[in-house]
This record gives sequence, structure tokens and C-alpha cells, in this order.
Amino acid sequence: MNTVINEVKSQRAGDSYYKIKHSSGLNIYVYPKEGYRSAYAIIGARYGSINTCFSRDGGEKITVPDGIAHYLEHKLFESAEGDAFTRYAETGASANAYTSFEKTCYLFSCTEKFDESFEILLDFVGNPYFTAQTVAKEQGIIGQEIKMYDDSPDWRVMFNMLGGMYHNHPVKIDIAGTVESIAEITAEKLYDCYNTFYNLNNMVLCVAGNITVEQVLKTCDRMLRPNEKHTIETYFEDEPYEIVEPYVEQSFPVAVPIFNLGFKEKADSLSDERRLAQIGILLSALASPTSALYREMLDNNLINSTFSFELFEGPGYCSVIFGGESRAPKQAAETIKRYITEVKKNGFTDEDFENAKKAVYGDSISDLNSVGSIANLIADYHFNGNEIFTYIDAIADTTKADVEACLADMLDVNNCTLSVVKNAEE
Repeated sequence: MNTVINEVKSQRAGDSYYKIKHSSGLNIYVYPKEGYRSAYAIIGARYGSINTCFSRDGGEKITVPDGIAHYLEHKLFESAEGDAFTRYAETGASANAYTSFEKTCYLFSCTEKFDESFEILLDFVGNPYFTAQTVAKEQGIIGQEIKMYDDSPDWRVMFNMLGGMYHNHPVKIDIAGTVESIAEITAEKLYDCYNTFYNLNNMVLCVAGNITVEQVLKTCDRMLRPNEKHTIETYFEDEPYEIVEPYVEQSFPVAVPIFNLGFKEKADSLSDERRLAQIGILLSALASPTSALYREMLDNNLINSTFSFELFEGPGYCSVIFGGESRAPKQAAETIKRYITEVKKNGFTDEDFENAKKAVYGDSISDLNSVGSIANLIADYHFNGNEIFTYIDAIADTTKADVEACLADMLDVNNCTLSVVKNAEE
């Protein structure tokens, strides 16, 4: 297969990038930013914590322990020669990695020595090194990380909410797994997962900033070999539309109670750019700092500046989450539900809609000024089958009627879970 390069342009954004199908099978996006000093690169696999039951090329189902994707992320930085972070220290790059529910990504940013840092990234991600001894050594380290997250009220309030919403979907299981589940991880199981999901055809590379297409491809051509494409199937149990329970509470030593109110949505397929634009404007109109709901809750001391909202979706799951600190979380949740009911009945004002649309559009354009935001967004959109400029166009084309029709199909006030973390004394 030959490398194919296509330029993608946006008249609205006044910008362009290059979409490349590399001869190795890897999908590459290069977004040069003239005049920028820094560069940012991220490579990711379509493989996250929810992918615990899968098959390859129609073979038998393989079930692996919870937390193995996150464990694999940790182990990939090691090699027989040493640690990738030590190598990055020599180039001056700032490196990191993360595992989410549906993907695992490795990244770095730098202002100099891009080629050297880029080579390190492709080298350690492409050359796994697992032994029984190194795998066993990591169990204590990740076990401590799991306990740290167990002690985080923000982490617990979210997973308690997910447990209150989802009956069967593994999105309710902690990304890092449990101390018991990671004890079952072996080098052989890590290689099974790596060889299935870290195939270049199942991955994406995004590079943005002070770079050129030729510069990126020169290193890729030298370091990447063609990968045979495989069919990967991930299996989930059927998930009912209805939540498990409407209220979950946990005692925690927090100064102010924390709440997450999650509305469980239909998860037939991932949102396309048009629906993403509608939901983005909808949530901004409902709950951004310029909305009537936000002002009402702030005036009544039901929320503070920590209040936030998000669309939370991936393969087989979708929800909308509102949350933050509140002295009266139940009252805050009831206020949100009442306001949603009113807007479903009466619609948005023209002013609320226009303010929300301008805010979402402005945020999307401003994201193109950050090389990190560009690369991360393009990677996310790639895995969801979307495109960044198409999303910006969809925002501009969205009408108030579109948003109100979207609301009519979402945010069922009888299908939501309130999760609260508060002091036992309160």
C-alpha cells in the first residue's frame, strides 16, 4: 500500500491540515502552524478500559482482567534498555500518557529536538517489552494508584453515579481496575491485548505545531512497517435504557458536598458532527454561566464556580452529566430537572440560543490556536468517525429548532441518577 496524502481545508476557520493514510496502515494527521515555536504529537490506540471481552478475525472470545489497558499503558514505557521518560529528559520534551474508557494515548510536547522526541514516541509504543518480573513489579505501583483514586471524592462521585446508571456496561468499572483484578494480569495477557489493539490500522497519530508533513513522514517511513489489518470485535452485555437507581451517596471528608447528576441517554451509535453541535449548543444554553439556570442556582447558593456539564459518550454508553460542589445537592438536582422540564415545554429564548451558539463556535475556533487542543481533538474525532472542520461548520449551521428537537429526544428527568459525596456529619 502506498502512502496517500490529502489536504483538508476550512474556509470558515481559515486553516488546513493533512490527512495521511500511511503505507504501514497508520492514520496520520499533520496540522502545521506557521509561526508557532512548539510542537505536539499524540499517538493513540482504539483500546480502553471497556475492551475486556473481544475477538480478532472472528476467532474465539478473549476475556481479560479489568484494568489491563491502563496496566499496558504503564508497561509500554519500559524496555530492556531503560525507561522512555529518561530518554525524553535528554531531549527536553514533556511527555505523558493516559487511558480512558475507549482509547489509550501517548503524547509529548517540545520546543526543540522534535525529530529526536518523535522517534522515541514511535519506538517505545511500537516495541513492547513485558516479562513476568517487570509485570509483577508494576502491581504494587498500580495498586497504590488505585487506592489513591479510591480516596479521591471527585473520582468516587463519578463512578458511584455510573454504577447507579449502568447495569452491565463496563463503563461503570474503574479504569485502573481493582487490586484483585490487576493481580490476574500476566505478560502473556498483555501481549494478547497489545497484538490485538496496537495494530497500526487501529491507531491514529496526530502532530500539530512547528512541523512539516515531510518531517513527520521521514521518521514514519523509517520506523513503521506495514501491519496486516485485523477485524476486532468488542463484546458488551445488553444494557437497558433505564437506570439502576436514582440516588447514590457516600460519606467522605469533604469541606463542601460534591454531586454528579447523570442523565442516561440512548446509545445506539456515536453522535455525528451535526448532533455533537446541537448537543454542545443545547448544554451551553441550559447551563453555561450566561444561562438563566446557572444564575438562579448561583443566586440561591446551590452551586459555585465548580459547576460544569458534559456529554459523556463512547461505544455502548451515552449520558449527560451536570456536577460540582453544592451545599444542597438534592435541591440543585431538582432545580436542574425542573428547568429542563420548563425548557422542553416552552423552548429557549432567541437570546439564550444565540449566546450559546456564539460561545460554542468561539470555543471551537479558539481551540485551533493551541497545538495540544488541535492534536487531541483530531484524535478524538478520528476514533468517533468525525472531522474537526465539519464540526465547526455544523455549529454555524445549527438552528434553534434543531436544538429544541434535540432536547425533546434527550434529558429524561425520570431516567437520571444523582450521586452525592458528603461528610458523614452533614
